[in-house]
Parts: sequence; structure tokens; C-alpha cells
Amino acid sequence: MAIENTTPSDLLAMDKTYPQRIHLRRALLRDRQPDVLAHNPAIEPAVREFYAWLTNTYLPSRFPTLFTREADTDALRNHATDELLPLHVSPGAGGAEQALQLIGANIDTDFLFLLPIPPEGLSSPHAAATTTTTKYRLEGFVTCFPSGFDTRRKLNLALADIHAPVPGYGAKLERSMDRFFAALPVGRVVKRCNWSVTTNRELFALRGNHLSEEELAARAGKGKEEEVDLDECVLRCERQTLHRLPESKALVFAFKTYQYALQEIKDEGNGEALASAIEGLGQGSVPGMRVYKREVIWGKKVKAFLRGQENRN
Repeated sequence: MAIENTTPSDLLAMDKTYPQRIHLRRALLRDRQPDVLAHNPAIEPAVREFYAWLTNTYLPSRFPTLFTREADTDALRNHATDELLPLHVSPGAGGAEQALQLIGANIDTDFLFLLPIPPEGLSSPHAAATTTTTKYRLEGFVTCFPSGFDTRRKLNLALADIHAPVPGYGAKLERSMDRFFAALPVGRVVKRCNWSVTTNRELFALRGNHLSEEELAARAGKGKEEEVDLDECVLRCERQTLHRLPESKALVFAFKTYQYALQEIKDEGNGEALASAIEGLGQGSVPGMRVYKREVIWGKKVKAFLRGQENRN
């Protein structure tokens, strides 16, 4: 990837980690494509619609020094890589594949595409998009940085099935989330942040960042505790967004991953705030989050370090 002609200020306009992240994303798309990219034929129009919006509108307006329209061409130049991106991809076989490849190789954000599940007797998912009782399922994705889940195994699953391992989802959130997804109008972008502490710095993590009650019981039966290396622990955050495409009416769920070393959190004076937030995992309405996010493994040691009570050595 050629970045010699890109100034530091240009890269900082997006993210100083952009070159390294894009290099990793491209390696994953090359070597682990079945794990990070997949789609069904039904999602092809939505993927092409989203790609055209990115290249024609969002990227050149949001990052005008990094992505510029090439004169007399139907292409957008990525100045960080010195490559040309087509402004549109052709419809038909291969269109969604090409679009998802280009998105994953040029944007440091992961994207999942959902369509309504057609009720019995209807063949088109678009016919179901007008009712707030509709359920949605995953039809395509490019996710290079999953945090402990295998996106490939979630393709074709409805929201409730995707979130089945999450404590409290079925009892507390399933119905309201189905209604929320179905009712989300075009033009509204919903944002939220998800966070946890991980005991590794791997951005591409198909497993290992979550724990079930059954797995915890099995560990206890073996009587061996997992070693926690504070130098490898990071605060892992996801900036998540959800919006509806105007033409296809598909939903696009996106998340960008950030990692912060624990020492960085302490140096900024936020050690106690994070330690208190960790304690809150077991005090909310879903105490099972302590196990799900593996706080039962790393919590005690990480909280002590954040509060200055733990010697790394």
C-alpha cells in the first residue's frame, strides 16, 4: 500500500491508524475471505446502493483530502493507497462481491446488511418492509474485526437468533428491538457505543472474547485459572450506527472498532471511571453480562490496576 504521498495531516483527518488497519483488512480479505465477507443474492441491490452513496457522496465530502473524484473518469482516488475506486459497480452476478471487497479494503468500518423476512405467502422481503411487526435477518456483511463472534455463522439468522448468546436479549429486548428495526425511518441514523475489556489485542477475533455459564462451569471443574497479562488487556469499544437505505429499504448496521491500552486510560485520569463501569456489569438488570463479557476472568486484576492497587510485575 503506497502512502508516501499522503501527509500526516491528511491521515489524521480520518484516523492515524488508517494505513495499518487497511493493510490488515486487505490481508484478511485475501487470506480469510469466507470469515469476513459473505452475501446472499437478495442483498445485491442494497449493497450496490450503499456503495454508490459512499463513493459519490460520503467519502469525497467527509474526507476531501483523502478521496477525490478523478477528472474525466468515473472513479474516486484513494490517496492513501493511490488506487482508483469505481463510482458504481455493475448489477448482476459479482456486483455485491465487488462492492463488499472494495468497501472492506478502503474503509476501516465493518458493515452488516439486513432485510425483512417475508411473511408466509410473500416472496419479496421488500413487501414486508411496511409493517412494524416484521423481523429482520442478516443477508450480507463485510466484517474484518469481529469481537468474539463468527459472522459467517450468523448469515441468514434473524435478530433474535443472532443475539441468542447475549444474556437477557430474548427476555428483555427481542420484541422491542424487532419493532425498533422495523419502524426505523429513512433519514434517521441511530448511534450507540459498545465496550468491553479484552485480554488480547487481536482485532480479528472469531472467538475468545465472550464466555457462557456452561463454559465457566467447565473451567471451574478443571480448577485452573486463566492468566491475565495486563500489558495485553485493552478497552475495546465499538462505535455503532444503524440506518435504512432509501431505495432498497435495507438496514445497514455498521461498527468501527477502537482499542485503548489500560495504561492509557490511567494516564488520562479515567482509571476509576472505567473500574466503576466494570463493577456496574454485575449490578444492572442483566448480571449475566459479567460472565458474557468475561469480567469474571479479568475483572479483579484489571480493576486493581486501574485503581493503582496492582503491580504489573
